[in-house]
Amino acid sequence: MRLIIPVLLLLTILPSCGRLGHLGKAPEFTPIEAGNQHHAMSVTPLPVSLEDPRDSASASLWSRDRRSLLGDRRAGTRGDIMTIVIEIDERAEISNSTQRSRDGSENLSLPSFFGIPQRINEKLPAGASLDDAVTTNSNSSSAGAGSVRRNEKLTLRVAATVVDVLQNGVLRIEGSQEVRVNFEIRELLVSGYVRPEDISRQNEITYDKIASARISYGGRGQISDVQQPRYGQQIADIILPF
Repeated sequence: MRLIIPVLLLLTILPSCGRLGHLGKAPEFTPIEAGNQHHAMSVTPLPVSLEDPRDSASASLWSRDRRSLLGDRRAGTRGDIMTIVIEIDERAEISNSTQRSRDGSENLSLPSFFGIPQRINEKLPAGASLDDAVTTNSNSSSAGAGSVRRNEKLTLRVAATVVDVLQNGVLRIEGSQEVRVNFEIRELLVSGYVRPEDISRQNEITYDKIASARISYGGRGQISDVQQPRYGQQIADIILPF
């Protein structure tokens, strides 16, 4: 027991040590150098073969080169940046009701059966008779009702980076945004897969065209810490069976 108590106290204190560094100051931003976006933009791209100088298109304003005046500047290679437009306004309402009832009654009587009931009644105790041999009644009913209502609305814009180009040409993107207000950080995380043809001429794409989209909008800081239950309470909610 002398060893168990210090171990339990140590396990209780360790999860809180990470937040002790934020006492009296705002939470720190996540380093941008540690993410996949920085790695994708810092890697040297594959060399591109030079155009044939005899090609007349190399000196034309209508060249397909991205550096030209009318070139396609949409994201398409690793390290390119594009804008994700998140406009979620969804409403769902489901309501159902079920009601069922059943009523049954049965009565079996033997007033006369070749005189046998009368002979048996003479030998039965006082008050007993086969005139109403069996009588049963049953009644059951059940009712159920359910209702679901959901309303979500979110309007955001965030820049994402192409971190990988798959073999079929699909782009894997990741984006993050952090805004600190006083002692609270609001962070937005976006990731998923997009097709190059779904990217608009403004180098934007809506969230509903992102496959396997993962959108997270939350925060961390003093307010978020207060809103979360303590570790002891969370453990008790999981362990206690009542």
